[in-house]
Amino acid sequence: MDFLFIADPLESFKVSKDSTLAMMRAAQSAGHHLWFAQSRNILWRDENVVADCQALAIKPSGNSWFDLGKTESRTLKDFSAVLMRTDPPFDIEYLNTTWLLSAAVRQGAKVFNDPSAIRDHSEKLSITEFPDLIPPTLVTRELSAVMEFHKEHRDIVIKPLDGMGGMGVFRVGPDGLNLASIVETLGEGGSRTLMIQRFLPEIVQGDKRVLLIGGEAVPFALARIPQGSEIRGNLAAGGKGVAMPLSAQELGIAQKLAPLLNQRGLFLVGLDLIGGFLTEINVTSPTCFVEITEQSGFDVAQFWLDALEKALK
Repeated sequence: MDFLFIADPLESFKVSKDSTLAMMRAAQSAGHHLWFAQSRNILWRDENVVADCQALAIKPSGNSWFDLGKTESRTLKDFSAVLMRTDPPFDIEYLNTTWLLSAAVRQGAKVFNDPSAIRDHSEKLSITEFPDLIPPTLVTRELSAVMEFHKEHRDIVIKPLDGMGGMGVFRVGPDGLNLASIVETLGEGGSRTLMIQRFLPEIVQGDKRVLLIGGEAVPFALARIPQGSEIRGNLAAGGKGVAMPLSAQELGIAQKLAPLLNQRGLFLVGLDLIGGFLTEINVTSPTCFVEITEQSGFDVAQFWLDALEKALK
């Protein structure tokens, strides 16, 4: 089968731990043909959605880990699968790409994750569909509402709706120090919506990334544990990743959400859980394949490929 990966420049990959690269390696090892394009290479041309793409071969080792063929123009519907793996932020150009991919779906392309499902699932706001699983949460532009929430819960976390990798996440403790300044800065004077949640002290045990693939849960999570005085467990913010089996509570949440999200076209999902509370539902480019595989022995990329091949039958 021919797989088109729409991703960031290959030179930007962190080769030692990149989940997209792990997917590519698994697919190539199984005999599938790889193709590569960036979002900017997805076009509407001659009444079709096409990719100006290149054949891709992954080398086994070395600094130069890939070979690319010459650029070819191919319609997306001609690929066995199109894998959207461009990292956030979910900005207007990301949105434009999903609209082009939706047009490709109408023409018969098989896109994972489904672009309309990605648009319908804000990685932060989608948790509001499951209020019984989330910590006390406020979504607002209003400083007065944030101040009232802080008065009730005393220890809170404030974050922008379009952040990634822990960027822009602030904790405000009982003293309320700099609360107004943080809200005004992050919210750009009330022009941007923020999410505020009760601080969860269980973060010291890690912000758990639970992967859902093809409607099933990977049996191991990656606990991203904050280091030092940091409150953020995100690996991009210096957190330490520790793979561990899902607890009974985590497995229950995963089994509740996995089939529902998969039915909506969200083939690969990364749940974020802190202390058994659902804090985010990541659908754009979930990661942690390599860390879980190396530490647990469970081959996440192969699990992904098996599920993808099953979905394409």
